[in-house]
Amino acid sequence: MPRPARGSQKAIIKREDDDIDSKDIKPATPAIAAKRKADSAPDSDSKAQASKAVKKRKSQAKGGEDEMPLVERTAVSSLSKAMYIGAHISAAGGVQNSVSNALHIGANSFALFLKSQRKWNNPPMTADAKNGFISQCKEHHYHANEHVLPHGSYLVNLAQADVDKARQAYDSFVDDLGRCEQLGIKLYNFHPGSTGGDTKAAAIKRIATQLNKAHKATKTVITVLENMAGAGNVVGSTWEDLRDIIALVEDKTRVGVCIDTCHAFAAGYDLRTPETFKKTVDSFNEIVGAKYLKAFHLNDSKAPFNSNRDLHANIGTGFLGLRAFHSLMNHQEFQDKPMVLETPIDRKGADGKSVEDKQVWADEIKLLESLIDMDPETEEFRQLEKELQAKGADERKKIQDQVDKKSKTPAKGRGAKKVKKEETSDESD
Repeated sequence: MPRPARGSQKAIIKREDDDIDSKDIKPATPAIAAKRKADSAPDSDSKAQASKAVKKRKSQAKGGEDEMPLVERTAVSSLSKAMYIGAHISAAGGVQNSVSNALHIGANSFALFLKSQRKWNNPPMTADAKNGFISQCKEHHYHANEHVLPHGSYLVNLAQADVDKARQAYDSFVDDLGRCEQLGIKLYNFHPGSTGGDTKAAAIKRIATQLNKAHKATKTVITVLENMAGAGNVVGSTWEDLRDIIALVEDKTRVGVCIDTCHAFAAGYDLRTPETFKKTVDSFNEIVGAKYLKAFHLNDSKAPFNSNRDLHANIGTGFLGLRAFHSLMNHQEFQDKPMVLETPIDRKGADGKSVEDKQVWADEIKLLESLIDMDPETEEFRQLEKELQAKGADERKKIQDQVDKKSKTPAKGRGAKKVKKEETSDESD
């Protein structure tokens, strides 16, 4: 069974199960705030939706946001490209609360967990939760069948070889697919799994077998494989892994891929310049196939290129940098797909305790929207790029120092060899 992912993903699990909410919201940075007026351009419908959402939240079950919206939601029709940007928000208190939580940060797409991620057995979804989710999506114009992207449990390993554990994983997986169908959700994102020490070919075959079984047990959900960062025995860090799983899936209309930008970068797929971005996209299209690309997780990387380390950073502050996300936001073929932030929003409060600052996501959504049609050769872009890189400089140096230190340690196994490989290839592509 794979361990839950580190960093921001662990934080997401904690938020789901403990319902930690921040009431202490910091203001946007001047650079981002200055762009809101020009770039968000909400229409009257968006303003009405936000107002309705505030009234609706007063009567919702515990777990929905009870603050005013942090930013007004941008009407996608006002953008020159239909980019549906959001974040992995909380569904604590019931999946119906995810809609108001998405509105709270101005999201046009969102991810959520459909049940607790800390346990295998969960009660069935209530009728109130189901009906509340469906009605609120309709009221606020969220298309659940296009722009909602539930995330699978980190406990589930579809590559599990042990018979009992494989059955447990499958039952949890297919239960989530059933919940998707109850809610009218069409895409379901999950981590492929871990070999557990077996051969990758055997693990891939088990994953595909479980998917084929799950597809026959359900009707409509597209199971979306997430690419991984490449650590340990994890399957899915190469386009070839994803291709080989899809090749064994019987109903090809029921399978797709979600590209996590941090994971891709950590696994050796460069996105930093227009040239390397094109090379990476072309390689995906050639090896996996453009028709299988269904969604994105938008994360910068605290760790260097090809490091196999899954450490999410805020947009523009990591080793990927703002130019990579400019390319993403302006790639015509990426329109109409859910683009979900999983960037860190935890920070230290005045009392020293960790609290959430959802303004971070609200600002990052507007930042990404502002990149659409922006000229990257202008002083405006260069200054924004410089400010964001300065903000993440200390964290990048800390992780780079860790990688450098490990690379100088005598090799004791595959892990040390991987770090050495990263050091020699980081600046070569």
